[in-house]
Amino acid sequence: MDMAAAAILGLIQGFTEWLPISSSGHLVMAQTLMGISVPAEFDIVIMLGTIAALLLYFRKKILSLAAGLLSNDPKAAKYVLLMVVAGIPTAIVGFAARDFFKGLFYQPIIVGFLIFLTGIFLFFASRKRKQEKKMGAKSAFAVGLAQGIAVAPGISRSGSTIGTALLLGIKPQEAAEFSFLIGAPAMLVASLFELRGLALTDFDLQLAAVGIITSFLAGYAGISFFMEILKRGKLEFFAYYCILAGILFAALTFAI
Repeated sequence: MDMAAAAILGLIQGFTEWLPISSSGHLVMAQTLMGISVPAEFDIVIMLGTIAALLLYFRKKILSLAAGLLSNDPKAAKYVLLMVVAGIPTAIVGFAARDFFKGLFYQPIIVGFLIFLTGIFLFFASRKRKQEKKMGAKSAFAVGLAQGIAVAPGISRSGSTIGTALLLGIKPQEAAEFSFLIGAPAMLVASLFELRGLALTDFDLQLAAVGIITSFLAGYAGISFFMEILKRGKLEFFAYYCILAGILFAALTFAI
């Protein structure tokens, strides 16, 4: 892998991470089509760029929650508690099935099928019209469970969590904000867990730096783009994209 490939993978990971189309699935697709094999650690490291992009984009919400906790604001305390509730099933499912899901990275045909399933799920979720409920403990747990399952490459983390929230009657923008805010700590913990004991010499630091920078820039752009699409009520566009992308990738996998 050279600098150009690192930049391309960083752009793909960053832009697709927060879109409901599976960043991991697109990285598998890109590496297969580019004919390169990238260490799993590289994909994990460049996630730091997209996490930083999220923290920057939602800095006002994060600072507001922090200030609320310090001032004993019950609304802030409840929101953070719901994030903790969502993190429990994420951790249980994510760690329990980690090795199985990790093996799917080397089975592109299955990844294509899971992207297709993500599209089908998003299609039904986007058609949910009655969205008046507030996030509660049960819905937070369900969203966290969906996030744990989304460790599998091809199943979109944001797509599964936002889609689950929509099906439970949560408003789109509220669902997206909660999904993104529970995503950052989950991704950070997963990254640190995977990178424990990894020597810095195991991969090229320059390539990693390029990937982190490009994923940060693309990640911020991806969040902005997605939130605008949600405002317009066009989530089904991503459903159609995933369905077509899954079919196309499966076809290309057989052709290569």
